[in-house]
Amino acid sequence: MHRNKLIILFFLILLPYAKPDLSSAQRAALLNLRSAVGGRTLLLWLPTSTTSPCKWPGILCDPTNTHVIALRLPAASLSGHLPSAVFPSFTHLRTLSFRFNSLSGPIPADLSLCSSLRNLYLHHNNLSGELPPSLFNLTSLVRLNLADNAFSGPVRTGFNNLTRLRTLYLENNRFSGSLPELKRLAELAQFNVSNNFLNGSVPETLTGFSKESFLGNTLCGKPLKLCPQSENGRRANGSFPGVAAGIGNSGLKEEKKGKLSGGVIAGIVIGCVVGMLLIVFALILLCRKKSDNRTSNIENIATLKQGNGRGIHGEKNHVSEVETVGGGANKKLVFFGNSEGKVFDLEDLLRASAEVLGKGTFGTSYKAVLENGPVVAVKRLKDVTLSESDFRDEIEVAGAMVHQNLVPLRAYYYSRDEKLLVHDYMHMGSLSALLHGNKGAGRTPLTWELRSGIALGAARAVEYLHSQGPNVSHGNIKSSNILLTKNYEARVSDFGLAQLVSPSSTPNRIAGYRAPEVTDPRRVSHKADVYSFGVVLLELLTGKAPTHALLHEEGVDLPRWVQSVVREEWTSEVFDAELLSHQTVEEDMVELLQLAVDCTAPYPDNRPSIAEVRHRIEELRGSKDLKQTQHQHDLISVVDDLS
Repeated sequence: MHRNKLIILFFLILLPYAKPDLSSAQRAALLNLRSAVGGRTLLLWLPTSTTSPCKWPGILCDPTNTHVIALRLPAASLSGHLPSAVFPSFTHLRTLSFRFNSLSGPIPADLSLCSSLRNLYLHHNNLSGELPPSLFNLTSLVRLNLADNAFSGPVRTGFNNLTRLRTLYLENNRFSGSLPELKRLAELAQFNVSNNFLNGSVPETLTGFSKESFLGNTLCGKPLKLCPQSENGRRANGSFPGVAAGIGNSGLKEEKKGKLSGGVIAGIVIGCVVGMLLIVFALILLCRKKSDNRTSNIENIATLKQGNGRGIHGEKNHVSEVETVGGGANKKLVFFGNSEGKVFDLEDLLRASAEVLGKGTFGTSYKAVLENGPVVAVKRLKDVTLSESDFRDEIEVAGAMVHQNLVPLRAYYYSRDEKLLVHDYMHMGSLSALLHGNKGAGRTPLTWELRSGIALGAARAVEYLHSQGPNVSHGNIKSSNILLTKNYEARVSDFGLAQLVSPSSTPNRIAGYRAPEVTDPRRVSHKADVYSFGVVLLELLTGKAPTHALLHEEGVDLPRWVQSVVREEWTSEVFDAELLSHQTVEEDMVELLQLAVDCTAPYPDNRPSIAEVRHRIEELRGSKDLKQTQHQHDLISVVDDLS
């Protein structure tokens, strides 16, 4: 008995030093996968190695190193059939990525036993056969990409079981038959079945996707061309055109005979004529509205004139007609000292054609095209309560700010009824428009390199502002105020304007960026700016808009949403789908995510300074070249060992 107690005591002493490892079943399953599909990456999976499989390339384990939660082997020269009796061992697997390999054969039916699987990437292989019905038991799936394979058979209704699915890519395969209604996929945001052998009409539940999602098939109906009428009088979706047009039974009989009555023909002709007239009328209104937006001048939009000058299409506006508050002296544009050549005056600005760019926190912005000068942006301020002298003092401080990542203020105009700011026009628009403006198939992906570069440029701009003094803050940091040059370089705008407007005029659209401690938008601290910048970082990483940031869209409370997802799910669920393809930078993405979370801490004292934020982003981007060099050295070493 005494000896047994000593043995138990011995194990209790050694227990804290024991390192947990994968079960023998998971280790054996990994080695079976290695022997079945090979590949250069799997050469480093050594059966006799004492190294934990959790440190093998492409394998990610949970924090306790007891379960495999991700298998990522993209472009690893895998070939052959995926074996059976391997995947049932990975009950905690969340991500499986075998994309860009040469795998063939069917999907193993027992893959469905990976009940925790959320991301399945098998695109760009030679996999074939029908999709196994057991695949639709993976009810936790969020992203499924089977594109660019040789799968055949129907697109089954079983996809409706995958109620959490957000991405479904089936393009460039050999699927046939009609598309089913996918009524239960309420979260589906990305969908593509192009270049298959599908036919029939597009189901109503899928008509919201772009036509590029359905091309290369014999499908019809919205968003493609209307379905043609078949020989038996039915449309491709099975409805009778006679019933749809309100024709009775006699109308159906006439259709079957291939003839139309005189009344029906007359109705069709009248309907066509009325339809054409409505279309022409709508085009005229559209052209007139577009012309008003693009060719009206600043004078008409901002109602600058107090006199009776006309000033449209080249008719001269006289500066003397614009009166001051006192009604005496003439008013002119006041240029800042950093302006690069005063090549235009107020008269030129009044005569310029203007296009509305958007409405922001402090007013409406216009693109002004001067007749013989540059293209500039003009912001018409609203709800300015300051006197002219106070306005001048505040705006001259902003005009003196010069930094390569700030949008330079060129001039301002102040009168009783109008206050205008003139600054450089940024051709690529705002970061907000780039992230949320075009969600169609023609969208240019915003890569990790571009996003991290934009974040760094904006951080440098805010750091410069904060360096001007403890009381100098931006006060309105958001993605719509980060403008972009043709080279996607960040330029921060609207700095120094928070003190110009009354607090009651601040719209609700900045609520999603505002730090919780801010009660007066005119008094924003450096740490409040850091909070707003952190929300922008989250917006860059998730692709989601903050609360009320966009018109007609609710948005989400980004800091709270990210915290909940990271706490309850796998971190990759947070990232924008456009970033998920960049597997090599996922560590960098997680680091930037952590920085964003630090910036949006509820208590100001727990947030980093903007200088620290800038430094951490620079380190993040600066490590890329080092990682690439190290990766090249590793590849050379492997090749040398093999030879």
